[in-house]
Amino acid sequence: MGRKVTIASATLNQWALDFDGNRERILESILEAKDLGATFRTGPELEICGYSCEDHFYESDTFLHSWEVLLELLMAPLCKDVIIDVGMPVMHKNVAYNCRVIFLNQKILLIRPKLKMCDDGNYRESRWFSGWRKIRQTEDHFLPRMISQFTGQTTVPFGDAVISTRDTCLGFEICEELWNPASTHIDMALDGVEIISNSSGSYTELRKAYVSVDLVKSATFKSGGCYIFSNLRGCDGQRVYFGGCSCIALNGSIISRAKQFALQDVEVTVATIDLEDIRSYRNQIRSLAHLAAGSPNYPRVVVDFSLSPEHDTTLPIATSIEWVYLRPEEEIAQGPACWLWDYLRRSGQGGFFLPLSGGVDSTSAALIVYSMCRMVVEAVQRGDTKILLDLRRLLGDSEYTPRTPSELCNRILVTCYMGTENSSKETKQRAATLAASIGSYHLHIVIDKAITAIIEIFSGVTGLFPKFAVKGGCPRQNLALQNIQARLRMVLSYLFAQLMLWARNRPGGLLVLGSANVDEALRGYMTKYDCSSADINPIGGISKTDLRKFLHYVKDKFDISVIGEIVDAPPTAELEPLKDGKLAQTDEEDMGMTYAELSQFGRLRKVEKCGPFSMYCKLVQTWSGNYTPREVAEKVKHFFRCYAINRHKMTVLTPAYHAEQYSPDDNRFDHRPFLYKANWSWQFRAIDKQLEYQSNTKRAGANVATTSNKKVDNSSRLRAGIPV
Repeated sequence: MGRKVTIASATLNQWALDFDGNRERILESILEAKDLGATFRTGPELEICGYSCEDHFYESDTFLHSWEVLLELLMAPLCKDVIIDVGMPVMHKNVAYNCRVIFLNQKILLIRPKLKMCDDGNYRESRWFSGWRKIRQTEDHFLPRMISQFTGQTTVPFGDAVISTRDTCLGFEICEELWNPASTHIDMALDGVEIISNSSGSYTELRKAYVSVDLVKSATFKSGGCYIFSNLRGCDGQRVYFGGCSCIALNGSIISRAKQFALQDVEVTVATIDLEDIRSYRNQIRSLAHLAAGSPNYPRVVVDFSLSPEHDTTLPIATSIEWVYLRPEEEIAQGPACWLWDYLRRSGQGGFFLPLSGGVDSTSAALIVYSMCRMVVEAVQRGDTKILLDLRRLLGDSEYTPRTPSELCNRILVTCYMGTENSSKETKQRAATLAASIGSYHLHIVIDKAITAIIEIFSGVTGLFPKFAVKGGCPRQNLALQNIQARLRMVLSYLFAQLMLWARNRPGGLLVLGSANVDEALRGYMTKYDCSSADINPIGGISKTDLRKFLHYVKDKFDISVIGEIVDAPPTAELEPLKDGKLAQTDEEDMGMTYAELSQFGRLRKVEKCGPFSMYCKLVQTWSGNYTPREVAEKVKHFFRCYAINRHKMTVLTPAYHAEQYSPDDNRFDHRPFLYKANWSWQFRAIDKQLEYQSNTKRAGANVATTSNKKVDNSSRLRAGIPV
C-alpha cells in the first residue's frame, strides 16, 4: 500500500484577459509538475483569466473564454493521470463565484467556490463575486454544452466539499480563507482531510512576506497535515505586484518554497510527503483526536485514483527548511525591478526615459532599472530563452544577446539632466557620474530658454513680470515660477520619450518614469503635472527612509561610489535661485517637517486610522522627549492642513508600484475625499481643548508640588527651632 505522495504548487505570472498566454503557462506548469513526479497540481487564484480582470468580471465573455480554456486543458493529453486544480470564475444560478475547478482524466470532479471575499487594501472582490454561504453543502452545477459534449457529464458537484482518493483526502481553501479568523482548514483537518491546497492572489508589500509564511506554517502546526500555498507572481495589469512565495508545509514546518521575486513566468515547487507522518502527528495530539471524534462531516467526492505509487519505499521525502526573508532594501531592489520588466515587455514599448536630478528619488528609480537589467542578464546567462526572446522583441533586434547589465541599460534607459540657472554644479555632476556608472544613455540639456519663453507669453498678456521671493516677489509669484520649471520638465520628458528611439534609429517609444516617493505624495510636496507625472513610477509606494536604506545597500551591492554622495546631499528641488552658487532651498525646510516625521504621520493616518485628534493623542506621548504638547499640536495641524490642501493631487497620481501600507494612492488603495475644508475646525478645537486640559493639569500639579515643598520646608524649620 502506498503512503508517499508527491504534490506540486505552481507559481505563475499570469496576465488579465491573456487567455492564450495564461493557458500556455498553466500547461507548462502541469508538464513540469508531472516530470517531477507529482500526482496533484494546484495553481494560483483565477489563473485561467488572470486575477485583475476587475469589471471585466461583469462581462459574460470572461466566463465563456474561461470555460473554453478549461476545455482545452481537459483535452490536453499531458493532463492525464494527475489531479489538477485550476482557478476561474464560474456563474452558478446567475451568481458569479471565484472558483477552483478540480479535474482528473477528462472528468470534472468538483467546482469549489470561494467562501470568504477579500475587500481590504487593494482588493474589491465583493464588487464582482459572492461568497458561498452553504457551508459543507453541494449542489448540482449544470455544465456548458461544450464541456458536457467532451466529458459526458451533465452536472458536477458545486460547493463546499472535499475529495477522497484511495489513499488520502484533499481539501481546498482560496486566498482570504487562510487569512480569515474563521479559516476552514481546522474543520477540514478534524474531518480527516490530510492535504489542503490554498490558491492565492496575494500582492507584495515591504516587510509582508513573513505573514503568509507564518499563516501557512500555523495552519498545520495545531492540527497537522500538509498545506500547499500557491500564489501568483508578477504584474498582471495593475499597480500591485503579486509576491510569489508559494510553499508547502507539513506539520508546522516549511518543506519546499518558491522565490519571492523572479523574472521567470512559471516556477513549480514540489515536495514528497509521507502520509503516515500526518496521521501519527495528529494521533498524538489527544485534544485534536477528541474534537475530531465529534466533528461534522464534509461532503466527499470519492475518486477511484491513488496519489501514491504502489511501491514507494525508496522514494525520498522532503525535510524541513529554513526560510530566509529578504530585507526591505533587497525587496526594493528586486520587486519594482520585476514589476518594471513585466510592464515593459507587455506594454510593447522600447525602454524607459527618466529625468535624472542627482537626488535620492530619481537615483533610486534609475538604480531599480539597473537592477532589472542585472536580473535580465543573469536570466539570459542561465539559459532562459523566454526572457531572451522578450528582450529581443522589445529592442527590435532579433540577434541581440546582452553581455553586461551596463550594456543593456544603455539600450533600455535614457536619462536626462534638465538644468536651469537654479541648478547646482554638484547635482549635475552627480547625475552624470551615476549615469556613467550604470551605463544609461545620458543627456544634459538646459531649459532656461523654454522657461523664459513661457514667462514672456504671460508678461505679454498681462504686462506683469513675476519674480522669485529672493528678488522681491510674493509667495504666489515664487511658487508659480517654481512650477513652470517643474511642468516644463514633464513636457520635455514626453517629447524626448517619444523621439529618442527615432533619433537612435530604433523603432518604438519610451515609457516615462516618475520619481516621487510615497511621503511626498502624502504631503502633496510636488507640483501637479510636473515630472512626477509620468507613465509609471517604480518608487511611488516607497518612503524616503526606505529609499535611503536601499541606496546604502546597492552602493555596496553594485559597487557605485557616487551613491554615497547622493545620499549625504540635502534633499532639494532646486527650483529657486542659488545664493552664491549654493543651495537656498531644502525639501524638509519647505515642507515644515522631516521625512521621518512625515512617515509617522502617514502610518498613523492610514494604517492606524487616526484623524487629527487621535494622531495628536498618540504623538504627544511618542514625541514627548523631543517636543512640547503645543509643538506636537502645531505639527499635527500643519500636516493635516497640507494634506487637505494637496489631496486633489492624488487623483492624478502616476500609477506606482504598491509597496507601503500608508500609500495615499486615490485610484484604488486610499479612497477619501479630495476636497476638504482645510481648517479642520471641529477636529483642531478638540486638539486645543486637550492641549488646554494638559496645560491646566500640569499647572495644577506644579502648584501642588510647590505647596508640598513649602510644608516640608516649614516642618523642617520647626524641628530646628526656627520660627516660621
